[in-house]
Amino acid sequence: MKKILIYIGCFLFSFNIFSQQIITLDKCREMAVENSKQQQIASQTTQKQKYEYKSYKANFFPDFSAAGSYMYTSKKINYNVDGGYLPTFVPDESGNMIPNILTTLPDGSPVFKEYAYFPGLDFNIDPRRSYFGGIKVEQPIYMGGKILASTKMASIGTDIAQLNEKLTKQDVIVKADEAYWNLVRAKEMVIAVIKYKDVIEELYRNVNNAVNVGKIHKNDALKVRVKLNEAKLNLLRANNAQHLASMNLCYVVGLPMTTLVDVEDSDSKSISIPENYDITARPEYQMLSKQIDLKKQQSKLIRSDYLPNAGIMAMYGYMNGLKINGDKVFDNANFAAMLSVNIPLFHWGEGRNKINAAKAEQKIAELKRSDIEQQLILEINQVHNALVESQMEVELTKSSLEQAEENMRDSENLYKVGKVTLADYLESQTSWQKAWAESINAKASFKLNETKYLKAIGELQ
Repeated sequence: MKKILIYIGCFLFSFNIFSQQIITLDKCREMAVENSKQQQIASQTTQKQKYEYKSYKANFFPDFSAAGSYMYTSKKINYNVDGGYLPTFVPDESGNMIPNILTTLPDGSPVFKEYAYFPGLDFNIDPRRSYFGGIKVEQPIYMGGKILASTKMASIGTDIAQLNEKLTKQDVIVKADEAYWNLVRAKEMVIAVIKYKDVIEELYRNVNNAVNVGKIHKNDALKVRVKLNEAKLNLLRANNAQHLASMNLCYVVGLPMTTLVDVEDSDSKSISIPENYDITARPEYQMLSKQIDLKKQQSKLIRSDYLPNAGIMAMYGYMNGLKINGDKVFDNANFAAMLSVNIPLFHWGEGRNKINAAKAEQKIAELKRSDIEQQLILEINQVHNALVESQMEVELTKSSLEQAEENMRDSENLYKVGKVTLADYLESQTSWQKAWAESINAKASFKLNETKYLKAIGELQ
């Protein structure tokens, strides 16, 4: 039975080892970017802007369209013009045509010498089964710069979308690095707590043995037991923290929450901290600059509404139908061309006010960029200071940990020969555990501050 349990245990252990997924920092970033919904939205927005740019660019080229119509009615149209006698006219001495009047009646109505007889007309119009088909071409010649301004605005919109995609990617990378280094911190914290618990357990066994032989008082064993219980509780907390950090990393990179993940290269090389930076490399700054360019083109677009515009249209088509008194009126193809010109004259200052409003928006965009520029410079200096401080903290905590380890060894040796009390020895162990925890936190904070600094200076890829 024991052998079976051993085999089962070995199988489960080997299964966990082989099913565990090891993730590097680069792989973590790559998976996080692929999984991020915000990154996908930003990417689709860029594609949308590219298609809009192409659609506006198509306005430079002529539009071709085909049109056709067919009409059917159940009735014909009949129209009669009554006949009768019509007056006549004769030329005078100057050659002008004057009424051919014989005399005038007492009521003033004229009596003509001659009359012309009009027999009247009957019109039988048959519009049934009339149809038309043709091809039309429309080409703008001059639209006041509207098409060019619209195309440039669409191009700028594409640039802004690409910059936003880059900014979103940087935000995702920072989030991925936070999840990664939090797991590194939690993993190393578990190792530190386990080692501390092992030391306390060894001390508890030694103290308990000494109590059993009557060398020391039982109260010393109780003190160590309290420390051991604290170590066990801290180990439970550390394991829980590692489990949550692992789940958070799985969430960020798009893996199932139950996936067993481990991280490596936690001791990767640090970057060199550049002292000089270019604020214009930030996507936020570039987006604001593009916004200013967009407002400039918007002013041109508004101005185009109040400038002359011209276009040409040509059409070739065939018409058939519409009979009058049995004779078909249309049964041929024809070509037609038309030039259209529109010149705005007076709009009570509407155009001027709209253009001034657009220029005011441009000025607002310039002021926003100036304000954001100062904020970005302040942010860079803050992140730079945090990076320098965390770098120093790593060095100091490393030195403190070495001193705490040496102090704990000395306390152990002195305690064994009875030169220090148990309380002093336990205090040295507590100081060692605290120094180790601070060293772990300092390393993780330093690596995360590296990422934030690269993002701040616009060099995070």
